[in-house]
Amino acid sequence: MNDRFQPIFEPFVLPCGVELKNRISMAPMTISAANADGSVSDDDLSYYSRRSRGVGMVITASTTVSAQGGFPGSAAADRDEMIPGLARLASTIKEHGPKAILQIVHGGRQCPASNGDVVSASAVPMEKEGAVVPRELREEEIVEIIRTFGEATRRAIEAGFDGVEIHGANGFLIQQFFSPHSNRRKDRWGGTLEKRMAFPLAVVDEVHRVVRQYAKEPFIIGYRLSPEEAETSGITMADTLPFAEALAAKPLDYLHISLNDFWSVPRRGIDDDRPRIQIIHERVGHLVPVMGVGAIRTAQDAVRALQTGIPLIALGRELIMEPDWIEKIADGREDEIKTTIAKDDQARLAIPDSLWRMIAGVPGWFPVE
Repeated sequence: MNDRFQPIFEPFVLPCGVELKNRISMAPMTISAANADGSVSDDDLSYYSRRSRGVGMVITASTTVSAQGGFPGSAAADRDEMIPGLARLASTIKEHGPKAILQIVHGGRQCPASNGDVVSASAVPMEKEGAVVPRELREEEIVEIIRTFGEATRRAIEAGFDGVEIHGANGFLIQQFFSPHSNRRKDRWGGTLEKRMAFPLAVVDEVHRVVRQYAKEPFIIGYRLSPEEAETSGITMADTLPFAEALAAKPLDYLHISLNDFWSVPRRGIDDDRPRIQIIHERVGHLVPVMGVGAIRTAQDAVRALQTGIPLIALGRELIMEPDWIEKIADGREDEIKTTIAKDDQARLAIPDSLWRMIAGVPGWFPVE
């Protein structure tokens, strides 16, 4: 291995005491390959097995905490019948060495109308043509959804996962409560910045309560955060920085900043032209490890990102195109890393039909040869 890439392979100990064997995680990516009932499929297992050999941690695609909050093809952790399949997934990932993290989510207003009842913090639709106007959640429903995040965590523990990642990013329900665009409530769950934090922080508290009650050994709790929204009335960095501080005061093991580009800068809210992730890391990195993601393609990119002081890096598309990313760097073969997908690569890369259709259907999402 080239010595300049050694920082990638340095172990890292999370606040809960769990040690990661290196600084690279597999980012959560939608693959929509679960069985129709939400159980883990053989395609899921093959996909994760192919990508679990080198990274320090694998974060699964979002797994719904309730039928109301799920998507077609997404795995579910909403009932105990799902535990055997989740256990197969956890063991498949862990047999190759990384820690297995189950990402848990409620989609809120992003869920399809076919779910029967589209809900959100307030009756505000997404800003896109044909968007459904969601129903505003009632107090007792909010409390129940918080409980479902805890129940999904219990199932993850019973299935043998090493941790969960709370999906508070990408416009899903937890973010909908934090966003001034989607949350127009005037009760304890909305209004001021502090009240818009209440639901996300309550979810974190419930997940931590369940971990204390059920986990027999250290269990990782991560939180994924989108720092800004495109809507003019949406989340800005001025909102996110105090929110990140509130999250950092909780017993979290990492804060995963969801970005398309690791080096992207603030849109608005603060007068600072440094990358958003560096600003967040400066504010809370001494309290909680920060994980960066986005447009990190090569070993050189990863080292440059780690040199900022950000301790953890997640790779998404790179591990779809090149499942052997880590091993090739370790073997001194970084020049052999694949950066394109050929039309006959699906079987070799163990890509489910559902994901292959996404790749083919979104121009520019992948550089397909």
